[in-house]
Amino acid sequence: MWSRRISLPPCFPAKGGLVSYASHAPRLRVGARWVGTLAVLFVITVLSPGRHVSAQSENSEHNSEPPVRVPSNVAWTEETLTIVSGGDAFRGLLLARRCNHCHGEEGFSSVPDFPNLAGQDRLSFWKQMQDFRSGKRASPVMQAIAEGFSARASADLAAYYAMLPTASDPQDTRTFPQAMPDPSRATIAIRLIVFGDGQRGIPPCQSCHGPVSYVKGAPPLATQNGDYLRRQLEDFSSGRRANDINVRMRSIARQLTAEEKTAVSEYYGAGLGPGVNSR
Repeated sequence: MWSRRISLPPCFPAKGGLVSYASHAPRLRVGARWVGTLAVLFVITVLSPGRHVSAQSENSEHNSEPPVRVPSNVAWTEETLTIVSGGDAFRGLLLARRCNHCHGEEGFSSVPDFPNLAGQDRLSFWKQMQDFRSGKRASPVMQAIAEGFSARASADLAAYYAMLPTASDPQDTRTFPQAMPDPSRATIAIRLIVFGDGQRGIPPCQSCHGPVSYVKGAPPLATQNGDYLRRQLEDFSSGRRANDINVRMRSIARQLTAEEKTAVSEYYGAGLGPGVNSR
């Protein structure tokens, strides 16, 4: 065994006096560096997940797609068509007493803002009743009424209104047809109803609403009130009404000018639309 004497600076006695920190300075510096490193790691560990979650949230907000809105719960299946075609007009006559106040005893309303139901297509009428029941077509009044009719009862009503004649009856209180305030708009209406507008991708009205063709669920317009039609075009254009399958009517209405909407509505409301005597 051997030993080596360690000499201390004279100003720092080995015993009973002050202890020198000079010899511990390197270790203190190393320790300080470790403490600093640990502090940095702690900050990164704690704060990074927050930044990551925030970034994920921000990315999800930018990349998320709006929820898909189903315009209608109605699907034209064999079962659906069987229900609609099996409606009983006599039962519909009895049920229609709840509808006469607004839509008239003969199916023609005395208020031009309400729709006429006489001669309406069965599928169209039934679909609207189901859309009112499910809330796909918004109307506080009609939703409350439609909820009281089952799918079978709606088919009975559809059968009844489909068989009602559209010819004028001296005893009814219909407001149809209404006078066309500005006959000069007839040219605009005829162009859209008969020819459409190919440049804007707008089909002729008569290709879906008759008499050229009737698309399933599309109502005939030949004997419909003008004020009602104008309001529906406005609602489709703004999105307040959105129960059109394949967004057909919304895409068309949004391209029509205010004058075109007025012209088409007034033309039909005046009883000038094609097919007015065909049903």
